[in-house]
Parts: sequence; structure tokens; C-alpha cells
Amino acid sequence: MRGIILAAGKGSRLNGTAGEKPKCLVELGGETLIDRQIRALRRAGIDEIAVVVGCQSEQVRRSCGHGITYVENSKYAQTNSMYSLWKARPLLFEGFVVLNCDVLFHPVLLSDLLTAKHEDALLLAYREPGQPPFGDEEMKVQVRCGRVREISKQMNPDEADGENLGVVKFGPEGAAELVAIMDRLIAAGGLRDWAPRAFREFAQVRPLYAIGTRGFPWTEIDFPEDYQRALREVLPQIEHVSDDAADLDIPGVLPVLPAASGRSESSAITAGLR
Repeated sequence: MRGIILAAGKGSRLNGTAGEKPKCLVELGGETLIDRQIRALRRAGIDEIAVVVGCQSEQVRRSCGHGITYVENSKYAQTNSMYSLWKARPLLFEGFVVLNCDVLFHPVLLSDLLTAKHEDALLLAYREPGQPPFGDEEMKVQVRCGRVREISKQMNPDEADGENLGVVKFGPEGAAELVAIMDRLIAAGGLRDWAPRAFREFAQVRPLYAIGTRGFPWTEIDFPEDYQRALREVLPQIEHVSDDAADLDIPGVLPVLPAASGRSESSAITAGLR
């Protein structure tokens, strides 16, 4: 299986949080988002990694270094994440896991996804009781019997079961089906569609399973307030959980972060991340 990181975008909504750097080079705890993702992939046993670059591609290449395959999206300013993934299509057919570069997550979430018995699956933060309603920014997902039924930002929040993290895997057969779907959508003019547009179409013809976060910390970083929250809340939670696992001295086994303020473990983490 190959790891694909979508890192072509500029991240203009961060309003200078990354300085003049593209979004994937935002630093948290002295390490860039993309370096954290590369390390998580390698820790999970994935050494074949491709990065789709666009904005300041040379700077991203220098940061990621050798041992990475680079795919150029020269139209990054006029396209979106589905087009970036489509540009990498020759690399997808043996199976892959794709990550949006702006997601900070605990590495155990990637392990959970990769070791799930389903070949085609995505990570999902299920909505918990008492969690604030989803807004326009969340990529909302509706699930039935463990399978994705609908995925869209435009979905009625009351109909959503959770939020897509932006980390999805496909086996070889699923990858071939997804590439065919993207070919069709791109040919029809969907250059500015999000990758989940293709995932939605995929889920209509082939099972796409939802793997819950189990309360492990994560966040997507789109706006300056997301970045500040990631530094203040999410990164310390990730480091705390990792430290607890080290104390247990049980390789590959990580404890679930306890609930806070009387809420369930997953809502305690995800409710404040947007």
C-alpha cells in the first residue's frame, strides 16, 4: 500500500499563520504538518509515499526530502483536492491511503484504519450527544450499518452521523473503481471538486466503511483559530496519550484518552476542534 499526501494548496484562509509558506509547512511543536504525516505513515509500515505538490513546490520538496515520490499539480490555484488525487492516479492501483495535509492526528488513528478488515474505509469522528451542531465547514458523513451512505459539506447537519477526517484507504479493486470515477468527474468539469465528491460516488457502487476515531485526538487546520486550538489543546492531547502508552510499555497499544467535563471521550475531543 502507498501513502498519498495531498499538499498542493496554499492555505490562504490561515491568514499568514504559516507566514509565506504553504499550509503543509505549518509548524506545531517544532515539526511541520507534512513531516508529522510522513512519520506517521512510516511508523505504520508504509515506506512508499507520494506527495502531490503545487504551491511553492520546491520548498515542500526540500522539507520532505529524499525517498518521496513527487507529483506536480501545476493548476493548484484553479483546482481542488480531487484533481490533486487524480493527478496521482498512476500510483494508486496497488492500493493506497490518502491524507489531506492539513490534518493533525494521533498516529494510532492511521493504524486503526490500515488494520481494519475492510479494504475500502475512511476515518470518521462520530457525533456525540451534546456536541455542537456541525456547520458549513465540516465534511459531513451519513452512515448506515457501518457504511458511508452520503458525504458532503452541504448535508443537513441533523442528518449527519459524523465528520470525515480526510484520511481514507482503498484496496486495489477499490482504487481502480475510484480512478474510473475520478476520470468521469474530471472529464465532466469537476476540477474544483473536493476529493470526497469522488468518495461519495464510490460509496454508491461499492461499500465504503466508516472507522471511528475511538476518542483519539485530531483536528483539521483551516483557519488561524484552528491553528491556535491545535497548539493549545490537540497537540498536548496527542503527546499526553503517547506518553501514557510509553509508560505502559506495550508496543502498538495506546490507551483511549479519558473524557473531560463529563462528556464522552470522543465528544470531549472533537466538539471543540472546529
